[in-house]
Amino acid sequence: MSDCLIELGTEELPPKALLTLSQAFTEAITRDLKEAGLVAESVERFATPRRLAILLKGVPLKQADQSVEKRGPALQAAYDDNGEPTKAALGFARSCGVEVADLQQKETDKGTWLYFDKLEEGKTLQELLPEMVHRALAHLPIPKRMRWGDSTEEFVRPVHWLVMLLDNQLVDAQILGAQAGNETYGHRFHAPEALVIERAVDYEKLLEAHAYVVPSFEKRRAMILQQVEAAAAALGGTVKIDEDLLDEVTALVEWPKAISGRFDKEFLAVPSEALVTTMQDNQKYFAIFDQSGKLMPHFITIANIDSKKPELVSLGNERVIRPRFADAKFFWEQDKKTSLSSRLQSLETVVFQHQLGTIGDKVIRIRALAGYMAETLGFDVSEAERAAELCKCDLMTNMVGEFPKLQGIMGNYYARHDGESEVVANAIEQHYWPRYAGDAVPAEAVGQFVALADRIDTMMGIFAIGQKPTGVKDPFGLRRSALGIIRILIENELPIDIVTLCQKAAEALADKLDATSVVDDVVHYIFDRLQSYYQDRNIRFDVVEAVLACKPTVLTDLENRVVAVDQFLGEEAAVALAAANKRINNILKKNEQVFGYEVDTELFEAEAEKQLFHNLSQLEAIAIGHFNGGEYLPGLEVLSGLRPMVDRFFDDVMVMVDDEKLRHNRLALLQMLANNFMRAADFSRIQ
Repeated sequence: MSDCLIELGTEELPPKALLTLSQAFTEAITRDLKEAGLVAESVERFATPRRLAILLKGVPLKQADQSVEKRGPALQAAYDDNGEPTKAALGFARSCGVEVADLQQKETDKGTWLYFDKLEEGKTLQELLPEMVHRALAHLPIPKRMRWGDSTEEFVRPVHWLVMLLDNQLVDAQILGAQAGNETYGHRFHAPEALVIERAVDYEKLLEAHAYVVPSFEKRRAMILQQVEAAAAALGGTVKIDEDLLDEVTALVEWPKAISGRFDKEFLAVPSEALVTTMQDNQKYFAIFDQSGKLMPHFITIANIDSKKPELVSLGNERVIRPRFADAKFFWEQDKKTSLSSRLQSLETVVFQHQLGTIGDKVIRIRALAGYMAETLGFDVSEAERAAELCKCDLMTNMVGEFPKLQGIMGNYYARHDGESEVVANAIEQHYWPRYAGDAVPAEAVGQFVALADRIDTMMGIFAIGQKPTGVKDPFGLRRSALGIIRILIENELPIDIVTLCQKAAEALADKLDATSVVDDVVHYIFDRLQSYYQDRNIRFDVVEAVLACKPTVLTDLENRVVAVDQFLGEEAAVALAAANKRINNILKKNEQVFGYEVDTELFEAEAEKQLFHNLSQLEAIAIGHFNGGEYLPGLEVLSGLRPMVDRFFDDVMVMVDDEKLRHNRLALLQMLANNFMRAADFSRIQ
């Protein structure tokens, strides 16, 4: 066993890609070692702006020897009539590196064959490691590689050093133009000289103690979080940690030191989202909030240097942030001079998609759809239409032009400044929700209508022009839109028929193109996303499939069915009834001509069929009452009382008898039973 260290030293790696590169590098090396039969006892991953490294503890130094058996030609083909070896036998022996006389004969169930058994000596880790590292680096997820100097080597950044150690032994390798050694380099300013690694296991402690480098990404991340929270507390505030920002800052520094700074209070007159956005996106600062959640005139930056005069570092950062805040203040004040409604006309100058028209055209369609939903569900149509009219106007403001992620947010602020109602202002912001997985859905009905209208219009239009998503391309984010539609309808319990909504969207598109032909495609695409939606909620695939087979087009109704079936399957009778439904379905599939037949009680012969019909007739009315009221679980529980009768029917009654009338009558009884369960789901699809 040995401890194995691999470190690649480079110029500063792309911060947003560092964690992905580190994970991919580690996974590739550990996978290759496993395939070679050299599994490490533990694996530690390291990543800083200037290095990717792995420490594998307890790796076998050599593969086990393996007995390799090769089969050659059949005996009858290996020798001629004179007993001399044929070309086939000679060639096989030559490929094994032996004489024909050294080959063995083995009897199999297909005859006798020539065989060669060889004990193949395992390779050493020294031999295998260079190729593994080379292969892992060559297959890292790097979209664009670069060359440096006069070298022909290519990597994401120029490579400066390479360390490959087995305990204290060097591995002889040259990769990406660097010769493997035992020298690493520390912090670019604090410890620029070469540092000798005596033993692989000393790597992390050596860098931390003598090189001003915290090599562990996770440890460095935790340090930054602790320092930021402590600095915020010292200023009487708190931080709202953005995980992406924390990861990016961690990837930018090797020796993190939190330093706080301040800015003029006058900038607090600007919407806090604009200030936070420029702090996070442009400067990689952490914003500080007071106990009530209001932005404080302070920030925290993470320096990559242990400065003797941190106040100078703070002053420099304060100087940098001021002009950015001044720009934001200017945009805010200038934008307020022009109302949102007066920007409507300028939306006609921005093309949404050349076949679907401008954003102005899209707004007209959103207005019609949002108004239809508000009228259908009994809400204020004028508010829905007004919110739809203004929902895209902030795209034409200076602030959103500078900070695109503030779309909707700034629309809310500007609408309030213009005197629009709170409902309209909130809807402008919320119609973009949910923006990502796990984000909130619009909280108010008008925002929900505009959000649905926006997404449905986009989906219908893009499908109609033949640009629906493929396996790798989804430029208009239709998968995200479909999941957004599902979440808004289900989580807000909006009883809107998705087919009708798509048909209305097609009508709104009529002046651009005929979209009626893609209504079914769009509905099918949205329903396809339901599997992943329910998978995230740990609801079984077959449960969703069973409900979808009934083709409910109101997603609140579909949700009620899915939840009811999922709960019902936990009850004792459910499994047996699901199996019975599967059996019934198989019988009925082969006898579709019975559809439409009515059960004739005069044709009953067996007591089991009489009893099943009697009990089904009694329970049917009760179950239907529950189903019609959307109470699917109580309805299924009522039908579950039929289990003993169903079991007895299949035990005592032969369905496929020769007598046609009797056969059709029994099939009609089974159809009657299946139809009742189908009011909730197709239980024949339950696994």
